[in-house]
Amino acid sequence: MYRAKSVNQYIQNQPHWAKALSKLRKALLELGLEETIKWGGPVYMYEKKNIVSIGGYKSFVSLWYYQGALLKDEKGLLVNAQEGITKAQRQMRFQHADEINIAVVKSYTLEAIDNQKAGKELKADTQKPLIIPDELEKILKTQAKLSSSFDALNLSKRREYADYISNTKRAETKLNRIEKITPMILNGVGLSDKYRS
Repeated sequence: MYRAKSVNQYIQNQPHWAKALSKLRKALLELGLEETIKWGGPVYMYEKKNIVSIGGYKSFVSLWYYQGALLKDEKGLLVNAQEGITKAQRQMRFQHADEINIAVVKSYTLEAIDNQKAGKELKADTQKPLIIPDELEKILKTQAKLSSSFDALNLSKRREYADYISNTKRAETKLNRIEKITPMILNGVGLSDKYRS
């Protein structure tokens, strides 16, 4: 996966979304947020706390609000892009640069900054028990290396993986997800590591 070393590089690497990303970047910088690169993408912080990031994807550009679940979202623009995985993050998506309403972006971002100033934050539930779904349990019993790698992860990472498998109904989807996460587990990587600072 490509990881930019600067915001300019990130935008240049996505010519299809350059106009939209530049428009969002300008709006966020006008609010006085500190710009940096984390996890290969642009992140905007207030007093060293992540507020929002921007990203270009296959069919849309988005703003990721790290504590977006706390925003009022009176316009109904925010979605949980990882239902069942992320508790606090919310995403605002745009299919075209012309859809971006700078006043609305600034309004949501100012609310996010105000929430940060007030110390409002959703934290992960660290008391939730680890319940490993049968499909994952079966694979772990038959693959010793995978099992030892899984056991070496901290509790929250194991819980994320277990929930990721449990949060789907179809057996085929569960198996596809297990196939997807297997190399991550073997590499000691958590499901949501790329979103953490």
